[in-house]
Amino acid sequence: MSKTLLIKNARVLVTMDEQRRELADGAIFIRDHVIEQVGYSADLPQTADEVIDASAHVVLPGLINTHHHMYQSLTRAIPAAQNGELFNWLTNLYPIWAGLTPEMVRVSTQTAMAELILSGCTTSSDHLYIYPNGCKLDHSIEAASEIGMRFHAARGSMSVGQSQGGLPPDRVVESEAAILKDSQRLIEQYHDAGRHAMQRVVVAPCSPFSVSRDLMKEAAALARSYGVSLHTHLAENANDIAYSREKFNMTPAEYAEDCGWVGHDVWHAHCVQLDDDGIYLFARTGTGIAHCPCSNMRLASGIAPIRKMLDRGVAVGLGVDGSASNDAGHMLGEVRQAMLLQRVGFGPDAMTARQALELATLGGARVLNRDDIGALKPGMSADLVLFRMDGIATAGALHDPVAALVFCTPPAVDYSIIHGRVVVRDGQLATLDLPALIERHNGLALQLAQAARNA
Repeated sequence: MSKTLLIKNARVLVTMDEQRRELADGAIFIRDHVIEQVGYSADLPQTADEVIDASAHVVLPGLINTHHHMYQSLTRAIPAAQNGELFNWLTNLYPIWAGLTPEMVRVSTQTAMAELILSGCTTSSDHLYIYPNGCKLDHSIEAASEIGMRFHAARGSMSVGQSQGGLPPDRVVESEAAILKDSQRLIEQYHDAGRHAMQRVVVAPCSPFSVSRDLMKEAAALARSYGVSLHTHLAENANDIAYSREKFNMTPAEYAEDCGWVGHDVWHAHCVQLDDDGIYLFARTGTGIAHCPCSNMRLASGIAPIRKMLDRGVAVGLGVDGSASNDAGHMLGEVRQAMLLQRVGFGPDAMTARQALELATLGGARVLNRDDIGALKPGMSADLVLFRMDGIATAGALHDPVAALVFCTPPAVDYSIIHGRVVVRDGQLATLDLPALIERHNGLALQLAQAARNA
């Protein structure tokens, strides 16, 4: 028997449909996990199995996070890694991450997802690329299923250690044969290619400075043989560019093209230092970018030219990045930072509040190669979030409630609906015991850091 859900009387309902309609007194009627009707409250059914009054709320499509390393929520604000650029930061953290356990992966994934969900995110990718002590991507996938988040699980990997000229210590890299075999296993076991899928698998060698050219090419061939997406880091900072030129005699974009890593089924994280030729290449091929403004500022990587990328037609989504280089996972906060950082770099009209919200909705869907999320219209997955507008953070800003969500202090979500299921109700996560999760997470974080000190 089908279940229905009605959200009605919205102060503003932001559809992100083709006309970018924003409906005062808007409503959404959901059947099971799919949106059936969107319009004005008076024009939609008046009853459902559950009715939510959104008269104090702005209703948005669920926000989409296109880049994360959820296990890093265990190593936030580590003193030795607080003030370095990317390579220094990684060098200080690799030895700590070598102590990860399966429980740590599960708990940190749920902690990171809880933070994302409470900040308006309903779909997230996660790039797990280190697998010590029996850790598997399965542990992340199981955690996502329990909390109820739509999930793109990226099977990351590192195969070139320090002895071969790479950045990571040899003890945290894997053989390339094992990487490809496990990636294939995960696709066959977990990937759902269907519309409204809650679980997809992504093939995701970590970066040009931690895997070989052969692995990049073989990973692309594997992914395309199964019709799954590809993801990696690219052109994050000046050192990244220098490494690519020295090692490959190419720019990062040229290297990506040489390895077959361009196309609508590929997205690259950061691209802060992507040159004009790279921007044109990405626009021409439909290659996506995950923009991570907080991380780029935290590690002093630079200001990605997002305005230029968008003007050229590049697909751009937002990512909070790993919680050890942000060190937050607030998705609406990332929207705000994206807007502000473009203005710092390129002027006060470089990005509007609505353009920033579009990056986190339609942009994220395009980057993840999906056409069933990112907008509120009939036939789309029932992923939506409700933010209250009667609190102190938006007091005096209701001249434009939609822009207020981005310009003002980012609030927590009041309701989150994922796949038609109410996952946050009255500001409280409904799918797990959050205080108990936080307590265990903090204990494991201390245990991980202590183990590294004792090593």
